[in-house]
This record gives sequence, structure tokens and C-alpha cells, in this order.
Amino acid sequence: MNESDPSKKWWKRTVNPRVSGIFALRTGYLRISQAVRRPGKRFRPPLTASLVILLCGIVLGAAATVHRRHLDARFGASVVASATAPFEIQRVRRDLAGLALDEESLQRELEARLAVVDAQESAAFYLVLDTKANRLSFRYGDRLVREAPLTVGPPRPITSASGEKLSPARLSGAFTVRQKLERPAWKPPAWIWEKAGVAVPRPLPEIRGGLGRYVLVLADDVVLHSPPPPESPLKGAKPGSFLAPEADLAAIWKRLGTETRVYVF
Repeated sequence: MNESDPSKKWWKRTVNPRVSGIFALRTGYLRISQAVRRPGKRFRPPLTASLVILLCGIVLGAAATVHRRHLDARFGASVVASATAPFEIQRVRRDLAGLALDEESLQRELEARLAVVDAQESAAFYLVLDTKANRLSFRYGDRLVREAPLTVGPPRPITSASGEKLSPARLSGAFTVRQKLERPAWKPPAWIWEKAGVAVPRPLPEIRGGLGRYVLVLADDVVLHSPPPPESPLKGAKPGSFLAPEADLAAIWKRLGTETRVYVF
């Protein structure tokens, strides 16, 4: 073709030879061999499955949130209940936590202490014998009327039919005064005389006021009494029983009766 052909426009004759390779690459179409090879198509789950998985995640997250709030609420209520529990209940918890008792003894101890807490809501006089603190408390409802030292007698000697000596369980629980006695006659058993180091008289005598001036019978052979007189072979608290000062028992004597409750722990 003749370059001087007037039908050949000047821009058509000059653009192609003068264009740069970069310009041509950027503005032209790539051949199939030069195209970037993309990896094959990956598996894509259907839309329904994706929505189901998303919905399950939302439900599980909501359930976990509700459960956590429920646990927080229960824990908060437990803490508040423990903090607002009456002082006596908290003291019972602390005292029982430090005791090394078997199941039966622990049950009696717990029942006696809880009975004291219940008695605080009543409008009645009652006695509390705390054998740990060695204190006698005379109370009216939740008010302390009088407090006195308490002496706990040694365990009563128990001998089985075979002659074996047994150690009795420590007395605890709730009792009602059976008898209210003043200077009752008492016949000390032979082992009381022997323990006092005195020859056992024959026959065994009855001693007027041998247990002291004031005596409250709580159970079989278990009493709360004032100090015995000098003529009695009993020195101190009667074994298996309790001793309180005569002046303190005299101060509350008129308020005590056969309906008075006594709590021992």
C-alpha cells in the first residue's frame, strides 16, 4: 500500500507505530494465554443452611446469657441472705463449723441451737446452758435478763452388765423443767462418797439440801443446781449435771417453773 495514498488518514498511519508497549498493554485486551488463571470454584453452602447455622448460634448465645444472669441472681440472693441472717444464726454456723462431732451429736447440737433462735421470737422466759462458753443465760424472748457462770459436771460413770466402763454422750438438746425443788433431800450414791474420799456410810443417808438450795430437774438424773452444802459429799457440780451460783438462781427463781424451757448445747 502506498504511504502517500491520500485515502489513508494521517492519524491512522502514525498511531500504531508510535504507541508504547505499556500503553498497548494497558489499553488493549489481553489474550487468553496472558489472562490470570483463577482457582476453581469452592463449595458454598446453600443459603438455607447458612441461615440455620446463624440462627442456632443466636439461640445458644441468648441461652448462655440467660443462664449466666440466672446464676448471678442466685449467687447475689445467697450472699444477701447470708449477710442479712440474724446474728444468732450466723453464730450457730460458726460454732458448728468448729465442732468435731458425729452425725447424731451434730444433729442434737443443731436442733438445740435452732430451738434457741425460735425461742427468741416467743414472749416467754427460758434458760440457755452454753457448755462451750460455760455460761448460763436467762432470757425473755430476744432480751438477755441475766447471765451467770456455769459449771458442767463430769460425765456420769456408766458400767455395762459385763463390767465394762462406757463413756456417756454429752448432754445437749431442748428440755422442759420437770421439777422445781428447794432444798430437796438427796441420797448420794456410794460412788459419790468414794469420789469424795469418804468411807461409804451404811445405810446410805439422805441429806437435806444435799444438791444445794435450788434444784431444777431437767431429765433423768440430770439437774441444774446451786452449790451443795458442806455436809454433802458432793463437791462442785453433780456428774452429768450443771451448777450455777446460788445468788444467780435466787434472782431468777420466781420466774422459773415446770413450763420453763431449757436449751443445752
